[in-house]
Amino acid sequence: MKERESFSSRLGFILVSAGCAIGIGNVWKFPYLVGENGGGFFVLLYLVFLLIMGVPVMTMELAVGRKSRKSGAEGFREIEKKGSKWHSIGYFATIGCYLLMMFYTSVAGWMLSYFWKFLTGTFNQAMDKTAVASVFSDMLSSPLDSLIFMAISVVLGITVCALGLKNGVEKITKVMMSGLLILIIVLAFHSLTLPGAVEGLKFYLVPSLSAVKEKGILSVVVAAMNQAFFTLSLGICAMEIFGTYMSKENTLLSESLRISLLDTFVAVVSGLIIFPSCFSFNVSPDAGPSLIFVTLPNVFVNMKGGRVWGTLFFVFMSFAALSTVIAVFENIIASFMDNFGWSRKKSVVINFIGLLILSIPCTLENNLLKGVTVLGSKGVLDSWDFLVSNLLLPGGSIAIILFCVWKNGWGWNGYLEEANTGKGIRMPRNKGMKIYLGIVLPVLVLIVMILGLI
Repeated sequence: MKERESFSSRLGFILVSAGCAIGIGNVWKFPYLVGENGGGFFVLLYLVFLLIMGVPVMTMELAVGRKSRKSGAEGFREIEKKGSKWHSIGYFATIGCYLLMMFYTSVAGWMLSYFWKFLTGTFNQAMDKTAVASVFSDMLSSPLDSLIFMAISVVLGITVCALGLKNGVEKITKVMMSGLLILIIVLAFHSLTLPGAVEGLKFYLVPSLSAVKEKGILSVVVAAMNQAFFTLSLGICAMEIFGTYMSKENTLLSESLRISLLDTFVAVVSGLIIFPSCFSFNVSPDAGPSLIFVTLPNVFVNMKGGRVWGTLFFVFMSFAALSTVIAVFENIIASFMDNFGWSRKKSVVINFIGLLILSIPCTLENNLLKGVTVLGSKGVLDSWDFLVSNLLLPGGSIAIILFCVWKNGWGWNGYLEEANTGKGIRMPRNKGMKIYLGIVLPVLVLIVMILGLI
């Protein structure tokens, strides 16, 4: 049997895993939620829920991967009890990864398109708000523009994976994540030096009980719980694959905390870019795509050296998007290799064709397929996003939790033995922790799932 590929260094594992977790949601959602839900109060709640919900599930995905040394369904099949059907989790996870990439590649293409537009001077200081907004609408309405940049994101992601784990995924992601971290610090420092930046900083991070009261404490708690759970993209075994490549030198709780810390750092520092800039130029920091593609470009075109800062910002956003694309592509490619015995080359070629074709409907949603709906009144992109975010991520996480803790699955002792192998922080081996992970945690995730579905 061919020996399993592995990371060349611990840093490589952490950066690639963090790259999977760090995505565009860190930038266009987290800062806005912080500002609207009590600033530092929300951040504190977020960190608590990240620790008690996100981190434990991550250790479980990594544990399944590291123990089995296989991805997808074969990973669960390797350690499940004979005759059981827990390996079905792996099939649903692969479907989830495909659905995620069917719309995420389009959004990654938007980031690349805006990087190119800032680099080549499409945005300039002569533009007013209407002209800036029209760039986004024109991009979406152009089938050719949308398809070209979506295809570029797929080609880049699949090419990196084709080079293998060490020479492709690890080497390229190391460079990209290092660049991302440098860029985000430079951009944040620049924003903090703008006139009026202090007001944006206060809105963002100073605890505001009045904002909490206005929103309602329950609403703030639920928002923090949702963000803490979804930020790590758990439930579709996107992290499991990296467990198959990692060494047994360190405990999984230690590694999960490091990955979560890096993910949180990017999310928090993104706000240091956005809010000081917006407040400095009296622009309302809207949430979602409008923040990235309308609000911030408006800031950049009015800023001294804005073309340079806009270009750097969208390099950062492209790195954030492509790091996730590469990580999930690797998961898909490895799953097909493990489940069907394919070579990496065969898996790369077939999945390249599949991912490219299946990404087209989302790319054409705002032009040739405008008005086409899938789930109720939702368009193609929103439908796939809804299924992944509100069904597959929480549903898959519940299944993984039960598999790792319940005795008819892998079982508490098996999971703990793998999670606590190596040096570092260990998962407590006591009845209270078993009750929390086996009963309380699935209930918390179920609440997140129900709230998302209704």
